[in-house]
Order: sequence, then C-alpha cells, then structure tokens
Amino acid sequence: MDSPVNGSGERCSIARSLEVLGLKWSLLVVREAMWGRTRFAEFRSRLGVAPDVLTDRLARLVDAGILERRPYREAGEREREEYLLTDAGRALLPVLAAMSAWGDEHRPSGYGPAALYADRETGASARLAFVDDEGRELDPADIVVVRGPGAISAA
Repeated sequence: MDSPVNGSGERCSIARSLEVLGLKWSLLVVREAMWGRTRFAEFRSRLGVAPDVLTDRLARLVDAGILERRPYREAGEREREEYLLTDAGRALLPVLAAMSAWGDEHRPSGYGPAALYADRETGASARLAFVDDEGRELDPADIVVVRGPGAISAA
C-alpha cells in the first residue's frame, strides 16, 4: 500500500477534511475568521462557545494549517495572540459558501441569507457554480461523481 502524504491513512478527501473540520465549532470559527475576527475574545463572544472548547478548536485549526497564530500587544497589556486565516483557510470560502447556499435553500431561517457574496472590485453578486472545461455552467443535477486515481477500486 502506498504511503499517504497526509499521514492519516485515509484515502477519502472528504473523510480527511472532516478529521479537521468535522468537529462542532470548527467551521464556525473559520466562518468568523472570514468575517475578520482574529481574537479569542471575539470568537468567544460571537459563538458563545466554552473557552476550553474554543482553545481546542483554535489549536486544531492552527495545527492543520488553516489558521496561524500571531502575537499582538495593545498599549498597557500583555502580549496575546490573534488568529489569521492562511491560504488553506481562505480556500475554505467555497466550502462555507456551498454550505450557506444549501442551508438557505433547504433549511431557511425565515430572515433571508446571513451572507451574500460579491466581487471585491465591482460589487457584482457572486455565487458558486460547476463549470466544465469549456467554461459552460452546469446544473448540479447534470453532475456525476466518478472515481479518481486515489479511490479504492470497485469490487
């Protein structure tokens, strides 16, 4: 058997992702970081999560390379750490956007979407879409999942 690059031994990319992101609060911490929150107190205030749970989730996200710790100090205070998204963390935006779109459609709150997506430069609305190699947009109903080179062969 080939040696996995990630060390977990798991072949399924969804399962490997869930090892890091599948714990309650993990994606919510990432969501808050996407909104620009960087400090423990901000995460705690927005999420209402217990401090020990938040400490654990932040440490796991740092270990996974999704967040990075950086020291900061405000005048008259001791040095503390803030948490910033890495490239890997910012790459989770489509995941959060897909979950948001699914929730808005299939589990609506009655208040409308909590998040909208727009082009930073133009302000034009943006949404997720499947696009084929020729640039044509595809409906999710027209997508089929096929085995990739890392999949276990069908029996």
